[in-house]
Amino acid sequence: MTAFWWIFGIILFILALVFGIAFWAYGFVFKIERRPIAKEGEYDLPVGDIYDVYREDMIKWVDMARHYPHENVEITSRDGLTLRGKYYEYKKGAPMEILIHGYKGNSERDLSGGIERCFKLGRNAMLVDQRAAGRSEGNASTFGILEMHDCIEWINFAVSRFGSDIKIGITGVSMGAATVMMAAGQELPENVKFVLADCGYSSPEEIIKKVGRELGLPKNIAYFFVRLGGMLFGAFDVGSYSPMQAMKTIKTPIIFVHGDTDAFVPFSMSERLYNECTCEKKRILAIKGAGHGLAYPVGRDEYIEELRKFDSDFGIGCVGETKQ
Repeated sequence: MTAFWWIFGIILFILALVFGIAFWAYGFVFKIERRPIAKEGEYDLPVGDIYDVYREDMIKWVDMARHYPHENVEITSRDGLTLRGKYYEYKKGAPMEILIHGYKGNSERDLSGGIERCFKLGRNAMLVDQRAAGRSEGNASTFGILEMHDCIEWINFAVSRFGSDIKIGITGVSMGAATVMMAAGQELPENVKFVLADCGYSSPEEIIKKVGRELGLPKNIAYFFVRLGGMLFGAFDVGSYSPMQAMKTIKTPIIFVHGDTDAFVPFSMSERLYNECTCEKKRILAIKGAGHGLAYPVGRDEYIEELRKFDSDFGIGCVGETKQ
């Protein structure tokens, strides 16, 4: 009996250790400490030398997002969270972009420049806060696994709110790009005419392993506990789907944009996604010298021109009339 209890105790200890590490991994990777909403005169901007060069532009874009006339919008996610966003109208009835931000960001911080870009293309813009970000509810980010369903709910809302003939593009930056790519792997309303994936990763697994390796952790073991933590404490499986898998079934025209000096999500991930994509209507644009999330600030004219060409070449019809 003594041996039995020793073995039983060891098994309990191992199980407790596994659950404890998984719980820590879930909190470290998925649980989000909500960023305070910046007040007037305050600016929550990305930090680092590569971003400081564009600080004045970012402040200008945030001020535009705050002061340009807009409509507050909200939806309810499939699991009951209230998700919020802001709608900016360039012209009534114009094509619309739904823009989705990245991991631990929010719409104002990551997407404000998108309003200017959309307006230059004659498009209306809807900037949304992902779950656990900005003004939306929730306390965990799932690397696009649950967020892709939120994206589809935003699409359904746009069709309901703006009419069955509305032309929609879904745009994402970083994790937002992964979100829209995975959403595009599902059945979408015909209203969705294009996908814009800006510096998106190939899979949650690959980006988690990359960051784990950079932190000096054994990548496979670290990923095992991260995935287990999501399953046990978040009721989602971060390994259940990926942008790379979505590329096998995507039917919507897609353009990949990525800075070629991105040190966080390597440009090679967009190259692989492009090569894997089965949709014939696809393009890829490398912005020289752009770091993570900086493709538009670094290469504004090139970015806009390539989107115009993408729209024209494939007859997408989502470049609206622009004001002179």
